[in-house]
Amino acid sequence: MSQTQTKGSTMFIVGITLVATLGGLLFGYDTAVISGATEALKIFFVTPLESDPALALKVLGEYKIIISLCFVVVSLLVSSFMFRMYGKQKGIIYSAIVILAAVVIWYTQFWVSVNELTENTINSINGFTIASAIIGCVIGGSICGYVSQKLGRKRGLVLAAILFTISALGSSMPEIMNVFGTSTISAFIFYRIVGGIGVGIASMLSPMYIAEIAPANIRGKLVSGNQFAIVFGMLVVYFVNYFIARSGDANWLNEIGWRYMFASEIIPAFIFLIMLYFVPETPRYLIMKSREAEAEVVLNKIVGTNKAPQLLADIKESLKENNAPWLTFGGLIIVIGVLLSVFQQFVGINVVLYYAAEIFRNLGSSTENALYQTIIVGAINLIFTVLAIFTVDKFGRKPLMIIGGVGMGICMFALGFAFYFNQLGLVALFAMLGYVAFFAMSWGPVTWVLLSEIFPNSIRSAMSLAVAAQWMANMMISWTFPMMNDNSWLTGMFHHGFSYWIYGLMGLLSAFFVWKVVPETKGRSLEDMGKLWKK
Repeated sequence: MSQTQTKGSTMFIVGITLVATLGGLLFGYDTAVISGATEALKIFFVTPLESDPALALKVLGEYKIIISLCFVVVSLLVSSFMFRMYGKQKGIIYSAIVILAAVVIWYTQFWVSVNELTENTINSINGFTIASAIIGCVIGGSICGYVSQKLGRKRGLVLAAILFTISALGSSMPEIMNVFGTSTISAFIFYRIVGGIGVGIASMLSPMYIAEIAPANIRGKLVSGNQFAIVFGMLVVYFVNYFIARSGDANWLNEIGWRYMFASEIIPAFIFLIMLYFVPETPRYLIMKSREAEAEVVLNKIVGTNKAPQLLADIKESLKENNAPWLTFGGLIIVIGVLLSVFQQFVGINVVLYYAAEIFRNLGSSTENALYQTIIVGAINLIFTVLAIFTVDKFGRKPLMIIGGVGMGICMFALGFAFYFNQLGLVALFAMLGYVAFFAMSWGPVTWVLLSEIFPNSIRSAMSLAVAAQWMANMMISWTFPMMNDNSWLTGMFHHGFSYWIYGLMGLLSAFFVWKVVPETKGRSLEDMGKLWKK
């Protein structure tokens, strides 16, 4: 018997991990492509509303309908989570409370207040256009638990790749692919939401796939590789955006160039779709579906024939309670999963990633220089993500998260004060780059490691609640940033510094939360987590 058979094939593990991480690359590519087009999208879609009353009225009506549908979808998804956590009887009560609260918020804060094109309404439409993909991410993150159970981890990723491709085509040509007869901006928003559903699915299934394939001793490193792929995708698209922007003048960029930015996603999406054909399904899913012979073949390649029988038995034992109620292990695990996701977004990282070019323009850079500086942000993000990959299994999850939270808080406070005192030189630049570095070595990759590890096999689909919460928090942050940053009163009072102080406070709170509540998962098998929570 060969050494590969007895010990498992490292090349096999690395190979299928690399394919799975392409889902992370597309996740990063899709979310960061918007950074190069924020100004162009505002000029192309939003600015014409101010001079065309008929178009403004049409867009305003469609905007209200779209937001109303989003409220309905999100409310139904949250209600479905209530049933999974509390069962039928309590689920009905809590769902009714959620829906009633959503109706009150929707009517009082949105429906009756958005009836004319004011400064706040324009900023809101602009923010929603840029952040609209995140509505899809909320949907994708909410249904990915179901997708992972019914379609499997592999076919779920195939679905994500198809959605990425459709989104790339539709976002780049919203007039041509406007199948609903709506305004162009509404068609663009629709296709961004479609892509967001793919991102939401991939954001859970890529790390889940890797975690279920990887042995415990290198799982943290390999799952962190998914975050590496995310930030690598961001870095790639920063370069793509920069070179597209250099291909013409500002007018060309605002009319045509932004279309090439979105269309460029077709290439990595197609490559991902082809590569998925060559990877196996995860052994845990195969065992769940009573395909033990196939699972054993995969396990032999992962851990070798000596360890495969025992691991097979452990997985079967842990899956006896498969699809158990989400509160089987108590509510703390759900709270930890949700708050890890929420804090990862409330520290403001996607404000930096989505609006990096705009932030640099606020610092005094031209559009071309701002896009060039986003490449620096991407490079810092990549370098420090690599640092996390090589330290997460050595130092553990908690130390990195605590250090990162404190570091991000300090840097965000510094950036806010730099704006407030109009010191927009090296201090502001280093504060922003330092913030990105601290996030990349901690809350960026390590959050996904923890989320892929803390949920026992029997309630693994509960990870979808944490993923959905992450995208809801992302949506809230990304949508509200333009509303705060472009608000005349806040700008006059705080000179663009207000929002960064909020993110700085969230960074410090995130470190305190990890210190006090989150358990260390370093070196534990996924089967061990069930025993940990039962204690």
